[in-house]
Amino acid sequence: MIEFVGLSIVLLIPFVYLFLAVFAVQRSAFGVTQAAREAGRAFATSQSETAGLERARLAAQLAFTDQGIDGAPEVRFAPQGADCGAGNPGDGAATLEPGARFVVCVRAHVDLPGVGAVAGGLADVTVNGQFTVVVDAYRADRRETQ
Repeated sequence: MIEFVGLSIVLLIPFVYLFLAVFAVQRSAFGVTQAAREAGRAFATSQSETAGLERARLAAQLAFTDQGIDGAPEVRFAPQGADCGAGNPGDGAATLEPGARFVVCVRAHVDLPGVGAVAGGLADVTVNGQFTVVVDAYRADRRETQ
């Protein structure tokens, strides 16, 4: 009986921790993918670029809240074909010009369960989500003129 309990503790605790860590990363991966998609759609359907940026950030935050992710999402707009996993995928490609294409990148840092108190953020995992936005070619030009 003692051997069974000892062996169960030695094997079960790391196994449960592994599942908790994998589920935390997977939840965050779903969250950033959903946030990128919703941010892109919110921007593309807005009436102006300024309002679109605000709507995109709010949509990304709502997607994070929906998945239970703490913290603010890092939302960037990059040129089409950009790699959102790169250190700096670019910024400022968001436009409401008819037929425009660009990528919405959302990044989040995932704290592994139980590691934050011990390592202080040394074991964070970064997850990236991206969504390619295509502004409708037959919609009125909603770019802000300067």
